[in-house]
Amino acid sequence: MGPHPAVAAIRLAVRRVLHDVLTEQTRNAEHTRRAPHAELTEAGAGRHRAALPERPDTPLVLVACSGGADSMALASALAFEARKLDVRAGGITVDHGLQDGSDTRAAEVVDRLAAMRLDPVESVAVRVGHEGGPEAAARDARYAALDAAAERYGAAAVLLGHTRDDQAETVLLGLARGSGIRSLSGMAAASGRYRRPFLQLDRQTARKACLVQSLPVWDDPHNIDPAYTRSRLRHEGLPALEKALGKGVVEALARTAQLSRDDADALDTWAAEAERTVRDEAGRLECAKLHALPPAVRRRVLRRAAMEAGSPAGSLFARHIEEVDRLITGWRGQRAINLPGRVEASRQGGRLVIRQS
Repeated sequence: MGPHPAVAAIRLAVRRVLHDVLTEQTRNAEHTRRAPHAELTEAGAGRHRAALPERPDTPLVLVACSGGADSMALASALAFEARKLDVRAGGITVDHGLQDGSDTRAAEVVDRLAAMRLDPVESVAVRVGHEGGPEAAARDARYAALDAAAERYGAAAVLLGHTRDDQAETVLLGLARGSGIRSLSGMAAASGRYRRPFLQLDRQTARKACLVQSLPVWDDPHNIDPAYTRSRLRHEGLPALEKALGKGVVEALARTAQLSRDDADALDTWAAEAERTVRDEAGRLECAKLHALPPAVRRRVLRRAAMEAGSPAGSLFARHIEEVDRLITGWRGQRAINLPGRVEASRQGGRLVIRQS
């Protein structure tokens, strides 16, 4: 008799991601063997090895685990599947320090991960700032800690427990902010070192997998606190939508995310290619050539240029790009546009100049 369907589902999702990690590892190893530095002289090769420390051939995959049902289910599936593949598995829990006893709960998560025979296992305490609001600040601190841990251990990938329900919430939040198609595309299944195996699974499947495996889980009170936007959306907004529109809203929103991501990826590729055609010999953006581009492509070119000048992606919103776009499409002698990161956009002699002020 096989495992419970919920357990089988989470294991299959993780197995697919681990196979992808192994495939990437093999491809990277092949590329390294064929790289020019493989033909360095003995002395040169020694210097190269000193600059790039050797890493084990077996990739390390870390799971980010809060102790909640989604991440505990993910940790259990990683522990099970890694033993069957040529993969090392470890776990990281981040203590945000936002609640009394958070250090104790983090220590409990470490013990649970260690009991699954994950190694290395670590709890990382972070200091959460205030920029962007409490949810964004906590997220920024968490990802910074996970990035540092991945670098410290030389991890090939970090698994995150976001589910299809989380994806639906992300799409709705983007829609409510009036964001563009990139925001509506939600979270990527793979983004750099991060992997989200559960984006095609619902939250209930993960919780059921924990239940049938007798895995203790911790329900974060912030997840039901109406002070947080995502909590209100989860417990009030989505249920109201399903009551008005019927079941299937979550699945439809997740499907919208994937379709939007495909479109956004295609437009980003177009914009990257178009950017080379709208610059003069000195590399300056030519307003006439920008004006000839489709708006969706032109605004992507402008966003890329602003980010290259030093404007932070997380603070650069659609309204900022629209103001810069008006320097191209509605030129009336406007003054320079101030962008996040002390970046300034201005029109000078038929050229768009974007630089730090």
